[in-house]
Amino acid sequence: MLVIILLDVLYKILIEFGIPRKLVRLVKMSLTETYGRVRFGKNVSDRFPIRNGFKQGDPLSPMLFNFALEYPIRRVQVNRDGLKLNGTHQLLAYADDVNILGGSIHTLKENAEALVAATRKTGLEISADKTKYMVMSRDLNAGRIHSVRIDNSTFKRVEEFKYLGKTLTNQNSIVEEIKSRLRSGNACYHSVQNLLSSRWLSKNLKINIYRTIILPVVLCGCEVGC
Repeated sequence: MLVIILLDVLYKILIEFGIPRKLVRLVKMSLTETYGRVRFGKNVSDRFPIRNGFKQGDPLSPMLFNFALEYPIRRVQVNRDGLKLNGTHQLLAYADDVNILGGSIHTLKENAEALVAATRKTGLEISADKTKYMVMSRDLNAGRIHSVRIDNSTFKRVEEFKYLGKTLTNQNSIVEEIKSRLRSGNACYHSVQNLLSSRWLSKNLKINIYRTIILPVVLCGCEVGC
């Protein structure tokens, strides 16, 4: 998802969510008359005004982005038809990663179109290059359509993709995910191999390196995934 938040729209969203107007004014003051420069090597550009979007590295930016994304998501979920699968609502968002589940291609397109229309009002845009769709079914011939067109963007069908760092497949198999984790673990091991083979480090310190650096790469999120 591309982020070009329209600040005037953001202030209205904050008020609609019940944020005190005094805090909204303070947020507005922190985002008004801000400027940026670009450094390339030893050269620095002239300053230029920043009229939309948030300041990079500002602790307030993630929270403001959440408000900007939560607003269109709630607008889409006002009409909950087609957003339910096995009795639960299936429009998931974590930061700027949004996942829409549906029982059919038609339902998926309908909800995706509604989300695209709602996010456009706040300045958010869907990144077509990073957006894919996948059919999960016991029928291997289900969903033969190779691409889905929504608005002016075409989304390609895939058999697997990564969501929040985890590999998902159309057969709901964890084999590829396990292989990916092992490859990442091996790469991490080789990056600290000099430390693990050093005669100057104690056994306990090497065990701590393994537990704090290598093991989390392999097992990160397994409690949730399982």
